[in-house]
Amino acid sequence: MTETDTHDQVTQANRAALRLANVDEARRNAALADIADAIRENSEAILAANETDVEEAEAMLAEGEYTQALVDRLKLDEGKLESIAGMVESVAEQADPLGETLAARELDEDLELYKLSVPIGVVGTIFESRPDALVQIAALALKSGNAVILKGGSEASESNRVLYETILEATADLPEGWATLIEAHEEVDRLLSMDDLVDLVMPRGSSEFVSYIEANTQIPVLGHTEGVCHVYVDEAADLEMGEDIALDAKVQYPAVCNAVETLLVNESVAEEFLPDAVSRYREEGVTLRGDAATRDIVDVDPVTDDDWRAEYGDLELAIKVVEDVYDAVSHINENGSKHTESIVTEDADTAETFMTGIDAASVFHNASTRFADGYRYGLGAEVGISTGKIHARGPVGLEGLTTYKYYLEGDGQLVASYAGEDALPFTHRKFDGEWNPGHLADE
Repeated sequence: MTETDTHDQVTQANRAALRLANVDEARRNAALADIADAIRENSEAILAANETDVEEAEAMLAEGEYTQALVDRLKLDEGKLESIAGMVESVAEQADPLGETLAARELDEDLELYKLSVPIGVVGTIFESRPDALVQIAALALKSGNAVILKGGSEASESNRVLYETILEATADLPEGWATLIEAHEEVDRLLSMDDLVDLVMPRGSSEFVSYIEANTQIPVLGHTEGVCHVYVDEAADLEMGEDIALDAKVQYPAVCNAVETLLVNESVAEEFLPDAVSRYREEGVTLRGDAATRDIVDVDPVTDDDWRAEYGDLELAIKVVEDVYDAVSHINENGSKHTESIVTEDADTAETFMTGIDAASVFHNASTRFADGYRYGLGAEVGISTGKIHARGPVGLEGLTTYKYYLEGDGQLVASYAGEDALPFTHRKFDGEWNPGHLADE
């Protein structure tokens, strides 16, 4: 595709965004229902395309080019497709994120200011091998009234292409260009230069990848990077609960960004906790590495400095014995990716120290890190999990795909009346109320 073609696509997306912002909720929800039905009806073609991708990925795995975690993320089956269709329906069931009055303030009598939620506009997304990510992102963009440009990983190209075509056919009555699929790296570079047409870029990948995107565009970037997540088992923990949580956080689905990569154990309970925990990990096939204090208690491989910042995305885990909650917090803040962290303890004060001291998008008490997910948070789905602090943080659902604008309703007021020696005073009174266009003229 040429530079002109890419520019035309993005220009069309920009026009579609302006029109989609005015498509009512009922029509957007109906389109989402049509997408869910189309995925179910087209399952045979989707799975055939996915099988092609998986076969190629397994060949690359055999050559050492891909990891098992990547192949696992790539695979679809009938159950996964039904889950994807259900996710689309759950997005439709969410409250409309658009047109909500976020704040209302009277500036003076018959001069009212309203802050309303609106779509961001054109959102460019670049994501990894999971084909379900394409559907999640498209569904959330549609519900939130945004045009979306989709760039999936080349390893999922056949799956993404069929899923995209399925979505387009199901939404033929929506503004043309509301969803666009690009496939070449050159198209991404062109996209990054179009800051006059694209409002937000959301890359999902490594820190190096997100940093590359940030360094090569003037478009605002909301990045989803690695998940180097931790579980800390405190001296006041219910140790059986600690075992269960630490195991679930690693083995329930190790290929995802909210799986735990490092287990921290308080030195007061390490000798009691580690033997049984390690035994349960080994039953699940987990490769274990530990620091010297850990290896004094259990027989595991030695850890390296690189392991403390590794996102394994597989059945691998690093273990460290720490002095106390402050040592755990220090280790996490130094080595974590600001994604999701968890403490297991029955001491409320210790839990508070951990949760307020950790710099991360999500911090849990007595719960598995695997709960960090848009669907589990009740957001319907997620575009990604933002580890930054600006605009949106944690699982980015519908709210994270909106911004706001101010509407001012007046009755002929002039700024000159509020300036000079005889200036009228502003009331600046907050009030509860929904924006109702033209209501002052009707009164």
